[in-house]
Amino acid sequence: MSVPPAGAPLLTSEQILNLLPHRYPFALVDRVIEYEPGKRAVALKNVTLNEPQFQGHFPGRPLMPGVLIVEAMAQVGGLIVTQMPELPKGLFVFAGIDGVRFRRPVVPGDQLRISCELLSLKRKRFGKVKAEVTVDGDLVCSGELMFSLVD
Repeated sequence: MSVPPAGAPLLTSEQILNLLPHRYPFALVDRVIEYEPGKRAVALKNVTLNEPQFQGHFPGRPLMPGVLIVEAMAQVGGLIVTQMPELPKGLFVFAGIDGVRFRRPVVPGDQLRISCELLSLKRKRFGKVKAEVTVDGDLVCSGELMFSLVD
């Protein structure tokens, strides 16, 4: 596990709940270990067998659905913009994906390390982040995610 740089904010699960609207079973960020509001974030998601998706995906061979990996990436991307004072208050929602690729399965017991970097922000309403997920240093998923502000 990486130690955050000296002086960098560290966000606990309780603090994340104050920044993101997601709740169980869709809160997919457990902890933030590196954070530069408006620029980048690195977060952790601990994957456990008792999560509801594993009841049906797949019995006897549980795999984390790719859409949930992408959603976790989007939530970390959302954390990047939540503390930008120049942005209007409101709900930023997932608006698209480009070039997302899955490299290996994610199974219960894995810890996702989700890294996101803000690439662009247009008219204070539309943004794009570059995202990457690793497990034990191995690339699991990568791509670019778009978001937009809902009125």
